Amino acid sequence: MTPSFDLDALRSQFPSLPRLAYFNSGSYSLLARGVRAAFDSYLDRREEVGADWGGWVMANEGLREAMAAMLGVAGDEVAITASASAGINAVASSLDYTARPKIVVTNFDFPTSAQIWHAQAKAGAQVVHVAEAEDGLIPLDALLSAIDEQTAIVALSHVCYRHGGRIPDADIRAVVARAHELGALVILDGYQIIGTQQIRPADLGVDFYVGGFLKYLLGTAGAGFLYASASSTAHLTPRTSGWFAQADINAMDIFANTPSPTARRFEAGTPPVPSAIACAAGLKVLGEVGLPAVGDWIGQLTALAITRLAQEGIATNSPTDPARRGPLLTVVAQDDNALVAALAERDVITSCRDGRLRAGFHFYNTLADVDRFVDALLANRALLA
Repeated sequence: MTPSFDLDALRSQFPSLPRLAYFNSGSYSLLARGVRAAFDSYLDRREEVGADWGGWVMANEGLREAMAAMLGVAGDEVAITASASAGINAVASSLDYTARPKIVVTNFDFPTSAQIWHAQAKAGAQVVHVAEAEDGLIPLDALLSAIDEQTAIVALSHVCYRHGGRIPDADIRAVVARAHELGALVILDGYQIIGTQQIRPADLGVDFYVGGFLKYLLGTAGAGFLYASASSTAHLTPRTSGWFAQADINAMDIFANTPSPTARRFEAGTPPVPSAIACAAGLKVLGEVGLPAVGDWIGQLTALAITRLAQEGIATNSPTDPARRGPLLTVVAQDDNALVAALAERDVITSCRDGRLRAGFHFYNTLADVDRFVDALLANRALLA
């Protein structure tokens, strides 16, 4: 097992390595030297000139174009937001729930997404949940049957943050086909997978694709993105707005709201300048390796980890089928917080949710990291369920 890129050279860009065996990229990625240097460049410019609005706007536009290139879409179809939540809120505020009150969500959703959709009840929305089956996955038949002529939008999470289960691309396309047939839209939350393999939202057919930069995209908090298909969402205008959402950000018109005809209309006020500069640097690191190579290596590592754990009698709580699994593996624990703390004492960094220890793999992980992870679990077998 070897990656198709220079793993040693890549790892040298992350000061935390090799001290840490880092499996917490699904919460927050490791800090690359280039990302830290990007922060420093912003602070140096602040010291030098104070305000640099021209440069800052260009930096925000640079991040938009870089993210659009990664998604394989036009720059005008990407909004740079303060978070994934901000993007979902903007979409939610653009819908009319009087004619179509139904919102279909799945139990894969991260809390912020489901909470935002439930918050639309004051506008007349009715949220319908599609539960997981016994295997922890979302049944396609249940999803399809939940969509009808009253449905305004279907909200999907590509990968569940709790256990790493994934909605297969074929299922997403089937949901899109059903939703579009009945006049509904589809928004896909890709936060727990984007940056670990090539994702093309236009190929999946979704109307919106939302995420952020602090996880597998190697960026930082304070910035998110929203893809809005020009062909299917141009008629939507959010009720949330701000000066950077306007057609002309320099108009300074206090007597009207004139939203941009591009995806910028889903933005709001002053852009997240320091975060945008840092996040662009993170995308550069990924781009130098290429997402196909990133995805291939992560796939090899997760498959190895599943095999190694099975050999030691430790069952993973994540699907074994790669089409139904993201970059996240989970192990059920008696005390998940205690297990995370015990592994951290050995510099094996994980996280936990819902009684499960989570291990999020990225392209800077190694075969030796997998060994350290398995050995750490074996040393704390008493904490496993």
